[in-house]
Amino acid sequence: MKRILMFLVTNLAVVLVLSVVMRVLGIDQYIAAQGGSAYGLLVFAAVFGFGGAFISLLMSKWSAKRMMGVSLITNPANATEQWLLDTVRKQAQTAGIGMPEVGIFDSPEPNAFATGASRNNSLVAVSTGLLQRMRRDEVEAVLGHEIGHVANGDMVTLTLIQGVVNTFVIFLARIIGNFVDKVIFKSEKEGGIGYFVTVIVAEICLGILASVIVAWFSRKREFRADAAGALLTSPRSMIGALEALKRAHDPEGLPQQMAAFGISAGEPSGLRRFFMSHPPLDERIAALRRMHEQA
Repeated sequence: MKRILMFLVTNLAVVLVLSVVMRVLGIDQYIAAQGGSAYGLLVFAAVFGFGGAFISLLMSKWSAKRMMGVSLITNPANATEQWLLDTVRKQAQTAGIGMPEVGIFDSPEPNAFATGASRNNSLVAVSTGLLQRMRRDEVEAVLGHEIGHVANGDMVTLTLIQGVVNTFVIFLARIIGNFVDKVIFKSEKEGGIGYFVTVIVAEICLGILASVIVAWFSRKREFRADAAGALLTSPRSMIGALEALKRAHDPEGLPQQMAAFGISAGEPSGLRRFFMSHPPLDERIAALRRMHEQA
């Protein structure tokens, strides 16, 4: 979940910054003046939408390190850090990708994520809680899961989907902005303050709604990453890792969602399920067991 959340937050921030840039450069005023030209608006939206998504991708490692306080392992300080590097190196070689940067971040919850601009330029990070609360074979399976995300090119595919989503968010926000500016504020000046404020608010609201599409994609890719973790280690280890994460959830406790694998208390229902970036653990465990039985 952290990988997706960090990307979505970064992407929304980039899109909003690009909107301010468009305002400063006069592009928004020009678009407002061409209110009837949907084709021209769509072209501008695509350029800035895909541009924002790819900027977010290029920033993904940098932002992840700072948002999560990741400490990179360059010179292993102990046997655990050396084991982490060796395990990731072995799995990366097996998966046919470049050696990722490896890091640890301080969190009592069992967490892990992978991000990066390409298969050969990635970051894999685990929490202190993961190392403390799980057996090594289970940690190895979690690492395999994250390496699976990198090997499957999930971040690049996510970026392309986000680019399409951004395009329509930017496009529709300006259609709404132009309507509000002309009909409600009755502004005679093209691209006035009412237009700009409406566009920003609409981009935030539409961006949140559009995250449903990204979340759907993320849920589908989790099953593939689980399968990759099972292949790089074993189905038993991957199932054990998911069950360990499930046990780590305290039904009486505070967290309603464990960040690494989208653990939730009970079966999600209603709108909540649409915004989940990870399928329920029981579904993932069942899928792995089916795969193990068919092997």
